[in-house]
Amino acid sequence: MMERSVIEVGYDTFLEMIDNDQVQQVAYSESSGEFVFIAKDEESGNSHVYKTGVWPDDGQRLLEQLRDHPDIQFAAEIPTQSSPLLSFILTWVLPIAIFFLIGEVFYRWMAKKMGNQIPGGMGNAMSFGKSGAKIYVADAKTGVRFDDVAGQDEAKDALKEVVDFLHEPKKYADIGAKLPKGVLLVGPPGTGKTMLAKAVAGEAGVPFFSISGSEFVEMFVGMGAAKVRDLFKQANEKAPCIVFIDEIDAIGQKRNNSGIGGNDEREQTLNQLLAEMDGFDGQKGVVMLAATNRPESLDPALLRPGRFDRRVPVELPDLEGRKAILRVHAKDVRLEDTIDFDVIARATAGASGAELANIINEAALRAVREGRKNVRQEDLEESVETVIAGAQRKNAVISDNEKKIVSYHEIGHALVAAMQSHSAPVTKITIVPRTSGALGYTMQVDEGERVLMSKTEILNKIATLTGGRSAEELIFGKENMTTGASNDIEQATKLARALITRYGMTEEFDMVALETVQNQYLGGDTSLACASDTASKVDARVVEIVRSAHEKAYGILKENEEKLHQLAAYLLEKETITGEEFMDILNRS
Repeated sequence: MMERSVIEVGYDTFLEMIDNDQVQQVAYSESSGEFVFIAKDEESGNSHVYKTGVWPDDGQRLLEQLRDHPDIQFAAEIPTQSSPLLSFILTWVLPIAIFFLIGEVFYRWMAKKMGNQIPGGMGNAMSFGKSGAKIYVADAKTGVRFDDVAGQDEAKDALKEVVDFLHEPKKYADIGAKLPKGVLLVGPPGTGKTMLAKAVAGEAGVPFFSISGSEFVEMFVGMGAAKVRDLFKQANEKAPCIVFIDEIDAIGQKRNNSGIGGNDEREQTLNQLLAEMDGFDGQKGVVMLAATNRPESLDPALLRPGRFDRRVPVELPDLEGRKAILRVHAKDVRLEDTIDFDVIARATAGASGAELANIINEAALRAVREGRKNVRQEDLEESVETVIAGAQRKNAVISDNEKKIVSYHEIGHALVAAMQSHSAPVTKITIVPRTSGALGYTMQVDEGERVLMSKTEILNKIATLTGGRSAEELIFGKENMTTGASNDIEQATKLARALITRYGMTEEFDMVALETVQNQYLGGDTSLACASDTASKVDARVVEIVRSAHEKAYGILKENEEKLHQLAAYLLEKETITGEEFMDILNRS
């Protein structure tokens, strides 16, 4: 490649280079009065750009000398060097840009290989150590107030004190009271923990920092701790404010010896969080809120007084709470005047606020699908079943024989439940298949809100669960029993085992806890905490309880076999019947 740097030579050297046939191209610059020429270097053989002045009154002789060498080209101008800006770009900027591009490609490849666990490439290089928290400033607020959160009156009362402190800190300072540094919201998924935190900020009218615990977890050691420092630095600058860490169990799990020397990234992040919570001044009005579904997994140092001082349970709503939640989510939905939320609330015992919101939305979608402009009661009732058991499988093909079996199976459940005095009333029976895999189901709804269950009620429920299989055995014979009772068997076994190991309702084991419950808000996994021979005795007792309930259900159906046939035939014809229709046929003489 020809170099464009210019070499200055004497006039006599220029003449010698012409005679030696080194000169290839010549140009005269009138502005500078100089010759610029390209010539070969005899030693290296490379071409260079030269310049020289003109000897006075020697122009004509020089022109003749140049013409004596026909290989020399005359040019209007020879560029002596490129633009300084272009030279800078080519020399410095371009190599650096290429380096960054290669780095970005490498980082993206590494992120793909490692499941996106590394920071976001070179583009985020300058954001290392930044918390990344979403900030809702006081003017914009969070858009959520306590009125938007229904069914959690106790939790709201506990959090209103935080709001009051942020409004009137002097009232508390005068008496010497200190605001809890941290408030931990615990409860099942979907109960409104995050919404409650936003409502506190909305009511207080202060900046609200929101971040998920998983956002602190980085592949590189020290990055999570740096994010914690940055978060608290921002919070102190904007005090009074609220800092909310969602799913804090992602960084707050109990420390153990699993890390190499106890120096892994998660542990460093937790240690930094503990240090920052100790360091900030509670009088400045920085309030820590956190939410988790797994409080039992949190490190004890995080839960001690001076850090997360207050624990606020956000439990599943009761009957009145469910009614309030349904009304809140239905306020923007066009409803018919005949809507009865009490019926829906009773049918959704154990539902979370998120599930109730989904029921309202499903009802609205059903009304749109059917071309109506208002939501009816039947839409809400159908949406309850959609959320619980799945949507109807309208195109499912089931043989007449299988439909008959399902009819007897479901009536078996309903009949055993109806003939027992301590069972919830039957409200609906259907043999319409659902997307959850159920070929039919029997719905029972308690007349009031139930918190406790007696031993008699548990045994009756186990008998009801065995009623479907008992009806199949009675009508079609034990050799023709089907797999339709699989879910019933699972639930009956769980109830029978809990009766022994958790509720202490047997004479053999008395009030001894033989089972521990883990993750109570996430399904409640259980594990036996007893010797192997004791576990064998528990298994034998479980079998005995289920067998006794099975025999009881079979006996009830045997005594009412005629009603079983009538009801099964009616259900087979109608496919879906109400509790009133069921009881009307059952009570006929």
